[in-house]
Amino acid sequence: MADVTTTTLIEKPLTVVADYVTDPGNAPEWYENITSIEWETDPPLQLGSRMRFVARFLGRTMRYTYEVAEYEPRIRLVMRTTAGPAMETTYEWEEAQYGTTRMTLRNRGGPALLSPLMARAMRRANTKDLAKLKRLLESR
Repeated sequence: MADVTTTTLIEKPLTVVADYVTDPGNAPEWYENITSIEWETDPPLQLGSRMRFVARFLGRTMRYTYEVAEYEPRIRLVMRTTAGPAMETTYEWEEAQYGTTRMTLRNRGGPALLSPLMARAMRRANTKDLAKLKRLLESR
């Protein structure tokens, strides 16, 4: 499996960053590859919540359902697929200096046979997505 961790500093308070990221409805705005998301359970996000995502990755349309496996508000969120390709996404936030937030995004999954290719593609996508998230939040 590919395992990619990417970190960025966002010049916004942790509450702003974590609250924005943990609203799945915002995902298509800052994730380049996510085209839509639909709740399977009622909002708000909590342990056991499920959402269906549609994304484009490596030229293919992917459909998958994520379930919230771990959730410590404004600290850590882990989602795992229950349908679609085997994936796990982890978000972590910690306060840095002067109202800045350190956000870590970790993605694990994909076919073992394609791990090196998947890891490179995931790292590029994660880096772009965190840069876009940083621009979006810092411009508000």
